[in-house]
Amino acid sequence: MYKELVRSKAPYILTALMADGGEFGEIYFENLKSLTLNLEDNKIERISKGIDAGVGIRLIKNFKTYYGYTSEITFQNMMEIAKSLAKAEGEGRIAVGKAHYKAYTNVLIDPDEFELKKKKDILERANEIARAYDERIKQVSVTLRDVKKEILIINTDGEIIEDTQIRVVFFVEAIASDGESLYRGYESIGGSIGYELFNEDFVNVIDYVATKAAERAVLGLKAKPAPAGSFTVVISSEAGGTMIHEAVGHGLEADLVNQGLSVYRGKIGEKVASELVSVIDDGTLSGKNGSFHFDDEGVPAQRKVLIENGILKGYMYDRLTAMKEGKQSTGNGRRDGYKNIPIVRMTNTYIDAGKDNPSDIIKDTKDGIYVVKMGGGQVNTVNGDFVFEIMEGYRIENGEITYPIKGATLIGNGPQALMDIDAVGYDLGWAIGTCGKDGQRAPVSDAQPTVRIKKLTLGGVL
Repeated sequence: MYKELVRSKAPYILTALMADGGEFGEIYFENLKSLTLNLEDNKIERISKGIDAGVGIRLIKNFKTYYGYTSEITFQNMMEIAKSLAKAEGEGRIAVGKAHYKAYTNVLIDPDEFELKKKKDILERANEIARAYDERIKQVSVTLRDVKKEILIINTDGEIIEDTQIRVVFFVEAIASDGESLYRGYESIGGSIGYELFNEDFVNVIDYVATKAAERAVLGLKAKPAPAGSFTVVISSEAGGTMIHEAVGHGLEADLVNQGLSVYRGKIGEKVASELVSVIDDGTLSGKNGSFHFDDEGVPAQRKVLIENGILKGYMYDRLTAMKEGKQSTGNGRRDGYKNIPIVRMTNTYIDAGKDNPSDIIKDTKDGIYVVKMGGGQVNTVNGDFVFEIMEGYRIENGEITYPIKGATLIGNGPQALMDIDAVGYDLGWAIGTCGKDGQRAPVSDAQPTVRIKKLTLGGVL
């Protein structure tokens, strides 16, 4: 009902919006359905079901954004927003529908068609498997979330874009204790997919995620305190692309570049990484957490080569940053919801696979650190400096992985770390996450092959 109202009244709303001129006008309709189940203390603590619909109206004028939104979707409310943004009266109808695009995330099992009982069964089995792994597992938290987002975008370029995006994510956190210390383990899976995520190997997927979380927690108890100092660091493909997302990716978002908040500003065509390194952002990859057919401005998802063989090729753009530079959007305009303006965001960002055998990379490392799973971290995009927690890591001695370490942080500089990569594996491992920026969240994926960085600082025990 609301969707058809927006569609039928869009010409009048856009006319009012553009009454006093502007470069671009847009109506963004969103209907969001979500379900989150959380299990803690051996019981399902929370089932949160959300339904939210609303409209955001945006005017870009003199390269500035004017925005308003409403959850009470009436023609009167939408017209009032448009007029208040335009600060002028307009008559007539702006032509819409010159181009009409429609897309849908192809899933085998729609979240609406998967019984609630089966969803609860997933949580309960994961809890059982994690706790059964070891008697030292004292706490387990399991979360399952599905989202279906229906969007309709109508703009002054004459485009009508419809997309339905579906995501299912599942993660387990386990905490182990030996009576003296605690250690946390975590694992997740999911993406732009339905409940077929659990269909073919239903038990195996649940067991894998739960076991990995418990395994990491128990491993931390017997790990030795990490040494401090400068080390060669090998980051496993299993770690996903946390480093490339945080330490490099944000610096390649055009809004931060334009604001002078990126170390990569003004470096197009320059060498910014080892010739072994190519960095790609690709929203078209099937099933990944950061994938979609159209971004939240109605621009088709694209594959962008950001760094090619060490050379900086370009940045990621939304419509506004592209307008300012006379370029085209790269399909990186994303928003948390109809209450938010779109901003430049990554999708699925990764270091491309290389040619080295991952095992040989470790064998060729005489003294170093092997990182299997990253934790949280902080990055300064202005200079590229970063600090990352290591959730699962090991010492490498004489080309062999010897013992696990804990209490370790990686300290370095993103651009320098890219320059210092001297080996890139042919494997490629993915991780999922939710990226935060300017108070907004966006589902993303990141990946990398096994890579070796010649020197990073390890914060540990002196």
